Amino acid sequence: MKKGASKSQSAADSLCINTIRTLAMDAVQAANSGHPGAPMGLASAAYVLWTQILKHNPKNPGWMDRDRFVLSGGHASMLLYSLLYLTGYKVSLREIKNFRQWGSITPGHPEYHHTPGVETTTGPLGQGFSNAVGMAMAERHLAAVFNQKSHKLVDHFTYVMCGDGDLMEGVTSEAASLAGHLGLGKLICIYDDNKISIEGGTELAFTENVAARFKAYGWHVVRVNDGNDLAAIRDAIKAARAEAGRPSLIALRTHIAYGSPNKQDSHDAHGAPLGDEEVLLTKENLGWPSRKKFYVPADTLKRFRRCVVNGKKAETAWNKKFAAYKRKHPDLAEQWLAAVYCKPIRGWDSKVPTFANAAPIATRAASGQVLNALAEKLPNLIGGSADLAPSNNTLIKSSFDFQKGSYDGRNIRFGVREHAMGAILSGLALHGGIRSYGGTFLVFSDYCRPAVRLAALMKLPVTYVFTHDSVALGEDGPTHQPVEHLAALRAIPNLVVIRPSDATETAAAWRVAIKKTNAPVALVLTRQKLPVIDRKQYPSAVALAKGAYILADTDGKPDVILIASGSEVHLCLEARDRLAKKGVAARVVSMPSWELFERASQTYRDKVLPPGITARVAVEAGISQGWERYIGGQGAAVGINRFGASAPGGTVMQKYGMKASAVVSKAMALLKGK
Repeated sequence: MKKGASKSQSAADSLCINTIRTLAMDAVQAANSGHPGAPMGLASAAYVLWTQILKHNPKNPGWMDRDRFVLSGGHASMLLYSLLYLTGYKVSLREIKNFRQWGSITPGHPEYHHTPGVETTTGPLGQGFSNAVGMAMAERHLAAVFNQKSHKLVDHFTYVMCGDGDLMEGVTSEAASLAGHLGLGKLICIYDDNKISIEGGTELAFTENVAARFKAYGWHVVRVNDGNDLAAIRDAIKAARAEAGRPSLIALRTHIAYGSPNKQDSHDAHGAPLGDEEVLLTKENLGWPSRKKFYVPADTLKRFRRCVVNGKKAETAWNKKFAAYKRKHPDLAEQWLAAVYCKPIRGWDSKVPTFANAAPIATRAASGQVLNALAEKLPNLIGGSADLAPSNNTLIKSSFDFQKGSYDGRNIRFGVREHAMGAILSGLALHGGIRSYGGTFLVFSDYCRPAVRLAALMKLPVTYVFTHDSVALGEDGPTHQPVEHLAALRAIPNLVVIRPSDATETAAAWRVAIKKTNAPVALVLTRQKLPVIDRKQYPSAVALAKGAYILADTDGKPDVILIASGSEVHLCLEARDRLAKKGVAARVVSMPSWELFERASQTYRDKVLPPGITARVAVEAGISQGWERYIGGQGAAVGINRFGASAPGGTVMQKYGMKASAVVSKAMALLKGK
């Protein structure tokens, strides 16, 4: 293998690019784990993008009009960390040396909120690409809403680097298809076409024509045959930036572990250190001027740090632009600041219906009413459904569709793309200025679960509207009837799951969701109509914010506590009346959210569920798994621990034991067993 680089690289360029490569090699070798190959192959493209094109301010990573950069192949994290350190972010060389170590800000895969300059958490392939689509959608929407003829407040690009593995994942196909349909011209993907995956060459399983696929999606596609040709890379990115009506894919032919005499173009370089000997051989092959580890030439660092000066200039110019904008458009400027800082305006929930004296109503329908009331006061509330808007009640009636040519619309038509929807909702939230929500049936939460998990990991304020929440949905049968899904969602740390019992609790649940700025919220809603609990007779639903509350109590100490969520709260109220006729005093606890209840004080939790009362019955139309934490070893559960059946919803509920008589039987059996 010959030393050197492409003819378009100057000596200074080569030194900068090889600094990225050697930092990646050294960090992975020091950690004795990691992925050196992709950073080495992508170093040239990353250098061009970050130092010559990307609009960013290393001293203020959160500047709103920055370009976004997403490393979708998060295993190549040392590429990103090297760039962050070299260009002047708060990532020190010491942190590079502590790559993948306890307490460092350079974890194995990039983590949002953990490392300055990291735009999203990536690693599960395809998620970053799909997040980037959401970011690009956010940019287009905010530009359409806020830009004026004389003041262009929002004007930036979203860049994403992805590899073959990303493009094999189905979520990427979903997101790319939607991006092409929407004509997201400010979305640019650099595809690391190195023809290597973990098991070997991509010819093992991935022989499709990627360029043709993306052209069919409606993308602009550019081919660069030499991943080290800086001029060709620069020209390709410029051509992509000039393509206003289509997202762009730059297919960049690279070589994994570029410069390694024995491991270039080998899958061995994907997920393992090169080895001390191979690192030295690679440095010699690249003409590296020192055998020292983590060596960064002073002139190279100076060259990279120009990004600090350029970034400050760019943000200063934007700040002046915003000051002028604020003077001329004060109302829009106020709306902008409220959106960016996620602070709803005063009275944001003033139009939310109370549902007093309302007829029975499905909580999905109540949710739709609440959503539309909130939308009037929250102009940055944007979302849609995975082709189920009429069923999920997720349309904002006062707005129109977000489409190519009408990016100021607030109703997103995601199509039958639950997984992409979940990841795009995260991208919208990550971008900032947007409160995103998305709906589908609860049973299809499985289809977007990886994105929901990452939203919880990133603490994003995303709202999921999961309707048709139990076997009570009826005739569609077990394929569409969720039984294990509540337990599965509750298993995700930092995801707040709320299953309201009626319209009033649904309104309270939406209030919780809007107030949440550090966690996603899943609203779990019924298809069937439920009676609206008379709040003159029973306590206010405001207590939903604590996760659980005493809905109906006894004069003295209860004999038994009935605990339920959602539609089964009504069964417990009926069972309470039946038990009273048998001389049994029952307390009914509405527990719409385990997560919120766990965050309440111990004093409050003991008040709702006194430790001394062990006769407890949990009632929920789903698997009983998890309820043992609240009913203990001496309690009982009325649940559904098998798949459903096709029949009218009421019939299925009855046949599966979701009835007041079953609750009464469980309670009596507990009391007799004492």
